[in-house]
Amino acid sequence: MGINDKPSAERVHIGFFGIRNAGKSSLVNAVTGQNLVVVSDILGTTTDSVEKTMELLPIGPVVIIDTPGIDDDSSLGSLRIEQTKKAINKTDIAVLVVDSQKGLTKHDLELIKLFKEKRIPCITAFNKCDLLPLIPVAKENEIYVSAKIGQSIHELKELIGKISLTSESEKKIVGDIISEGDSVVLVVPIDSSAPKGRLILPQQQTIRDVIDSGGIATVTRDSELNTTFHLLSKKPKLVITDSQVFKPVAQAVPDDVLLTSFSILFARYKGNLSQLARGAYYLSKLNNGDKVLISEGCTHHRQCNDIGTVKLPGWINSFTGKNIKYDFTSGGDFPVDLSDYSMIVHCGGCMLNEREMKYRLRHAQDCGIPITNYGTAIAYMHGILKRSLSPFPDIIAELEQ
Repeated sequence: MGINDKPSAERVHIGFFGIRNAGKSSLVNAVTGQNLVVVSDILGTTTDSVEKTMELLPIGPVVIIDTPGIDDDSSLGSLRIEQTKKAINKTDIAVLVVDSQKGLTKHDLELIKLFKEKRIPCITAFNKCDLLPLIPVAKENEIYVSAKIGQSIHELKELIGKISLTSESEKKIVGDIISEGDSVVLVVPIDSSAPKGRLILPQQQTIRDVIDSGGIATVTRDSELNTTFHLLSKKPKLVITDSQVFKPVAQAVPDDVLLTSFSILFARYKGNLSQLARGAYYLSKLNNGDKVLISEGCTHHRQCNDIGTVKLPGWINSFTGKNIKYDFTSGGDFPVDLSDYSMIVHCGGCMLNEREMKYRLRHAQDCGIPITNYGTAIAYMHGILKRSLSPFPDIIAELEQ
């Protein structure tokens, strides 16, 4: 992926939901102007959630999600409905597609209730309005459309765009803790797990945010960190490191320089840093036989010394001195039933959108399961958690209460 491409996780996720044969796939094709999804009169043609990244005017970069019918009662129906529910957890704007001749069904009403519970803005699109003798007056966030003849498709896109602009976040990765002209050193280890010839996504995005904020970004390997400090004419405002080298970097960085990690920055950017920092303390409470879920949002190829499946379990075992059991998930997989786990250690979530990351945090909290993330966990186990949170004094104050 090029540094100028907008990552999928940063795009507005627009999900199309409804019962079978309401015309979801036809409406997706009409809205996008492409044949993204196979359409048919046969019930249940869409068997899995289909995602497509694209540009959609007037919004810009988006991810379009077409989902299976929520009323699927076939032998595979429960699995398809589970796919739909997973799609809801990452949806920023929901388009509920209703057959205008049938009106709202009990399944549609259940979806509306679910969208309200999850605070997902919803547009109800009454499709096939060309078959109605008279088109009713639409209520707020309702629209009558026809995917078949293209009626009111432009108006639907404008309505989606209006909601998108209303809910758009101006959050920064690092831009709100540095000022124009501040120097920021980014420590990027190059080892067997580093992608050859490129930086990983969190590093790319953080560098861009430093530059957009008027900061001066200096990128170095951990092995050249001392040399970098020697070459700089003045101390940097902030050092950001890969969490895997937190301990040696913390030893090299002067105490009067702010220090954190890419993982911690993304924990704040995508989720709830306070919750994740508090969760790190539960590592000290693990006992023999406890099971820990280590969850990653990406599906990269595992290296022999992979951080999630190798390094973290090793650090946790060494830190606790206990016989801990582990489960591992990646990508879109995140268990609904968390009752087997004593705690969860999650990645920074750079490949997940904010909506899905916050769902996972809320779900863990609702289940009473402490959750931390890679950066906060590693910092805590190395005895530098508060040091790693130095750019965020409000979080440190919460932890001390």
